[in-house]
Amino acid sequence: MKRRDFFKKGTKGAIAASLIPIAGNAFEMNSDLEKIKPTNWEQQGAGIKEIPNRKKTLNYDVAVLGAGLAGICAAVSAARNGVKTVLVQDRPVLGGNSSSEIRVHVNGVGHLKPDNWAERETGIIEELLLLNRFQNPQQSFPVWDHVLYDYVHQVENLDLMLNTQAIEANMDGNKIVSARCWQLTTETEFTINAQQFIDCSGDGMLAASAGAIFRTGREASSEFNEVYAPKVADGWQMGATILFSTKDMGKPMPFTPPSYTLKYDAENAYKRKVKPYVGGIWWVEVGSENDIIAEAETSRHKIMGYMYGVWDYIKNSGDFPDSENLALDWVGAVPGRRESRRFIGDYILSEKDLTEHRHFEDGVAYGGWSIDEHGEGGIENLKVPGSYFHHHFKKIYEIPYRSLYSKNIENLQFSGRNISQTHIALSSSRVMATCATMGQATGTAASLCVKKNVNPRDIAQNYINNLQEQLLRDDSYVPLRPANDNLDLARKANLIFGSSTLSGNAKNLVNGIARDIDGNINHWQADGLNAELQLEWSKSIKLSKVEIKCDTNLKKNIFMHKLSPENKKHTSVVPAELLKSMEVEARIKGEWVKVGEIDNNKTRLIKFNFDQIKTTAVRLKLKETYGYKNIKLFEVRCYEA
Repeated sequence: MKRRDFFKKGTKGAIAASLIPIAGNAFEMNSDLEKIKPTNWEQQGAGIKEIPNRKKTLNYDVAVLGAGLAGICAAVSAARNGVKTVLVQDRPVLGGNSSSEIRVHVNGVGHLKPDNWAERETGIIEELLLLNRFQNPQQSFPVWDHVLYDYVHQVENLDLMLNTQAIEANMDGNKIVSARCWQLTTETEFTINAQQFIDCSGDGMLAASAGAIFRTGREASSEFNEVYAPKVADGWQMGATILFSTKDMGKPMPFTPPSYTLKYDAENAYKRKVKPYVGGIWWVEVGSENDIIAEAETSRHKIMGYMYGVWDYIKNSGDFPDSENLALDWVGAVPGRRESRRFIGDYILSEKDLTEHRHFEDGVAYGGWSIDEHGEGGIENLKVPGSYFHHHFKKIYEIPYRSLYSKNIENLQFSGRNISQTHIALSSSRVMATCATMGQATGTAASLCVKKNVNPRDIAQNYINNLQEQLLRDDSYVPLRPANDNLDLARKANLIFGSSTLSGNAKNLVNGIARDIDGNINHWQADGLNAELQLEWSKSIKLSKVEIKCDTNLKKNIFMHKLSPENKKHTSVVPAELLKSMEVEARIKGEWVKVGEIDNNKTRLIKFNFDQIKTTAVRLKLKETYGYKNIKLFEVRCYEA
C-alpha cells in the first residue's frame, strides 16, 4: 500500500491491512476472564469463593485518556469547570515523559531569541511547576510523580485510574459511546461511558480504534509550502530516547558494558555533543520510517544498547577524564517517545503558521520552542546531526482550536504531540509545557460541550469566545486576545488606585492582558511591600468572588532541571516575586470588613470566594512576597457569583 493511499483509507483501512495493530483486537478479555471458574479458587479459611465481577461500567461527562502533562491539564480543567471527569493512565505514575520513569525536562517557550528569555506558560502547568518548587526542593523525579498525584487527587469531580489503558472505542456512527479499558493490576475490564473524549495518550490508541483519520511520517515540502520538509514525503518519525543519571562516588568507578551494548562510533558521528551527560543524552534515540508503535519493543532494546555504548565511550575511551569517579545512578527502562500518530482535525498546523506567526481567531494555546527536528534514523544514522534546529523563534506562535479535535469523529479531541499538525510543526509543539496549554484548552472546551450539549466543532464555530474567555479567566494565555468578560465587575469600577506606583499603572489590571509581553507593560508594581490597591464603584455592587493574578517572573524558567542552574534565566527555588500573603477587604455601609485572606500562597492565580455582599469598594492589602522587594500584580477580577 502506498503511503498516500494509506492516509486516504484512514484508520479502519490501516487496521484491515495490518499496518497499525490495535491491541484490543489481539485477544478477547471477556472470554479469558470467563475461563476463571469459581471451583478453581479455594480461599484458605473461608472455603470456595465466587469469582468477583471483573467487568465494570463507569459513567462520566468527560473521559481523558493519557495522564502526561497534557492529559492532567485537560482533566483538571474539565473537572474544575464543573463536569464529572475521569483521567485514565496506562502507567503507575503520572507525568508522561516528565515522570520518574523517563525524566525529560518540562520544556516550553524557554529560550526566545535573541537573548534566550522565556515566555512561560501559565494556567494549570504553572500551578504544577510552582507546587513542585514548594514540595520538592530536592528536585527528585520520583517525588515529582507524587506531587502530581497529590494535585490530581485533590481536584473535585475528577477520578483517576492508573495502570489502565483505553484499548478500543465503542461507536455509534461517528460518535464514541464508550471506551473499553483494561486495568492490569486488578484484572478488570472497564467500560467508560462519556459524552466527550480527549485522547492525550501520544500514540492515540483509542482515537485510532474509533476510526479517527491520522498521519505518520514527513509531508512533502510542496504540500504545505514548508521550507524544512523533504521534497518527497517519507515515513520517518523522530525516535524515542532512554535517559540515565550519574553519581559522583568520590573514587574511581570502572565500567563494564552489558552484553547487548552497541558500540558508539564517535569518529564518524556528525554534530553530536556528548557533554553535559549528568542527566543523560537526548540524541541516543532510534527512529523509524515504518510502524514506530509496532517496533517499540525492538527499538527499546536497541536504544538500551546504544545508550550503554555511549556511556562505555565516555567511561573507557580516555577522552573524558572527568567521568572517572562517576557511576550510573539510574537508567531508564521506558523510552521517551517523540512522535507517532498525528490525528487530522479541521485545520492542520504547519511550518509557516509558526514561522510567520499567523494569527488565528480560534487561538487557544501557544508555543515557541525551536523547530527541533531530530535527524532521520537517530543514532543509527550518524551522518546527520542529532537535531537540525531549523528555526529559533523571537516570539511565540499560536495554536488554533481547530487543530485540537477530530475531523471525522464528532466527540473526540486531542492534546499533545498527536494533534492535527505536520511533522515539521510537531518538531516544535511537541514539548510538554506547550502540550499542557493544549490540554487546558481541550478540557475547558469539553466542559462547554457538556454544558451546551454540543460537540467540539460547534465550539469552534459558535462558542469560541466563551472558550477563550474561560481560558483567560483561568490564567491561560491566548496571544493577541485580551480578556473582555462582561461579568467582571472590576472592569466597571469607576476608580482603581494603589498606595504607590513604581512602574506600570493600576488601570493595567483591567486591560485584559495578564502579563508583560511584546514590549508592553501590563502590570502595576508598588514601591515596596505592604502595599494597597483599591477599587471604587459609584453604586453598590453585589460581590462574592475576587480573583487576582500576581507575579511569578514569567521570563524565568522554573522547570526541574538536572543541572539545577540558578541564574537570571532559570530558578530552582520558589520565584521570589510570588505574592505570599494578602487580605481582601470590602467597604460595607461605610466600614471596611475583611472578606478573605491568605498567608502562604502558592499560586499565581489567587481566588477568594465568600458569601455574597453589597459593597462600594474593595481593598487589597498586599503584605509580602517570597523575597522580592516590591509587590507586582497583573490582573484583578470581581464577580457577583
